[in-house]
Amino acid sequence: MNANTDVRAAVSKTVSATKIRKALLEKQEIALLDVREEAPFAEEHPLFAANFPLSRLELDAHARIPRPTTAIVVYDNGEGYAQRAADILSALGYTDVGSLDGGLSGWKAAGNEIFRDVNSASKAFGELVESVRHTPSFSAQEVQQMLDAKADVVVLDARRFDEYRTMSIPTSVSVPGAELVLRVRELAPDPSTQVIVNCAGRTRSIIGTQSLVNAGIPNPVAALRNGTIGWTLAGQSLQHRQQRRFGDVSEENRTQAAASARSIADRAGVQRVDYARLQEYLRQANRTTYCFDVRTPEEYLHAHLPGFRSAPGGQLVQETDHSAPVRGARIVLADDDGTRANMTASWLAQMGWDVHVLDGAGAEAWRDSGQTAPSLPPAVLAASCARLVSVEVLAGWLAQEKPEQGIEVVIVDFAASAQFVQQRIPGAWFALRSGLEAAVQNLPASKRFVLTSPDGLLARLVLQEFQSLISTLGEAEVFVLDGGTNAWLQAGQATEQANSAATPNLASPRTDRYRRPYEGTDNPVAAMQAYLDWEYGLVEQLARDGTHGFFVI
Repeated sequence: MNANTDVRAAVSKTVSATKIRKALLEKQEIALLDVREEAPFAEEHPLFAANFPLSRLELDAHARIPRPTTAIVVYDNGEGYAQRAADILSALGYTDVGSLDGGLSGWKAAGNEIFRDVNSASKAFGELVESVRHTPSFSAQEVQQMLDAKADVVVLDARRFDEYRTMSIPTSVSVPGAELVLRVRELAPDPSTQVIVNCAGRTRSIIGTQSLVNAGIPNPVAALRNGTIGWTLAGQSLQHRQQRRFGDVSEENRTQAAASARSIADRAGVQRVDYARLQEYLRQANRTTYCFDVRTPEEYLHAHLPGFRSAPGGQLVQETDHSAPVRGARIVLADDDGTRANMTASWLAQMGWDVHVLDGAGAEAWRDSGQTAPSLPPAVLAASCARLVSVEVLAGWLAQEKPEQGIEVVIVDFAASAQFVQQRIPGAWFALRSGLEAAVQNLPASKRFVLTSPDGLLARLVLQEFQSLISTLGEAEVFVLDGGTNAWLQAGQATEQANSAATPNLASPRTDRYRRPYEGTDNPVAAMQAYLDWEYGLVEQLARDGTHGFFVI
């Protein structure tokens, strides 16, 4: 049997739903990957499936699945993506890749539970916490009455700052989830002040409120029931583009918060690791170790530990499936204050993760700064030999176009659709790599095509397949924009933006992004209510599924 036959045999193997359930129940490492785009993934998937679109597989694989011998199972729902994904993963050096027997239909046929939306495991855990601990909450109407009466109350928004900026509860202050225990004593120094925690829906407000309760702060604390969705459904007004953020923390409050957080982490069974032992973990060939810095993105950019990725704690608990798609892996968390890592770890431990907090990393260890360079496999780096065109040459081509003679250059952009809609090269078309064959049929005829993506890497990966498909429609030259759309923007070239009169050209449907009912300011009331109804039913779904391994302290 030759080497090519070996590879094909390896990637063609199927894995039964029963074997996957067994691995989850026994806490073996497994990465169950849904390789469809995010929108169909959000419609239905297994509890611990991670969305891992075929479109970006080479770009995301090494960072999200760092160990090449990880047991990986891919699936689709009959679209044909799973085999392509398995082949790519095998070519990237992963040695234990299989596909789910029967795909998503096979999972359902085996009698297994199906979940919807994104970050389902984290959201289900939040609902379990509330059901066990009876986390206190106020309705939107009750909170509005407090604000109208100018009661002694502070509202803390536990979402990311960009979400807070989009829409927020009047008077609220942005304090993302992992910051709450560290910052609350500064924001509510009077023990009689009522503290209210909100998010967009339910999960982050429940976890944030319960974090403060677990930490034993003297203030009364409650969640805003159903978050900004509940506020909107109550017919109450939200604010927009607010800038209120937390400030500095005194040494006394920092020390008190750290002691509380360490106590909670110990109760949850969080383990400790020093820097030397962590290096041993990272050398282990049979275990996956994720290293996350749970402080704010700004702190991470200023200084961080080598090898640690930025994952602010509140979002890590909310989006664990994205950051750590290998269920059963080891997670190591770091901060420089003793509060945020311990609080985050306490929740991850209750979610069934083998989680450790790094202790004893001295100031000299925090020697890296800026963004961590992406871990790119050889297949991506090899694509650098693509046929490139500079920003200056492309701009010249576009300037020479004569509308009466037809389109001379067609630009095809493989950015995320939300990014494409917001800002793009004039006249560009959006396309999805996973639906490239259909997208090519929707593009206007031309003798010259230029592919782009934010940094140009994804466009390079698409080049060969695009050339093959476009050749069936006639002769055409195909190039990749050197440096991608980012280079175009940095050169100060003209763009089309969301507020322009130009309608985005869509060669592919925007299935790469699931429109969350709690995002933005124009969501239908029915969609928001349906989302809340779904969240209310998650505890029962967890019981039926039976694979979660969650506990609540």
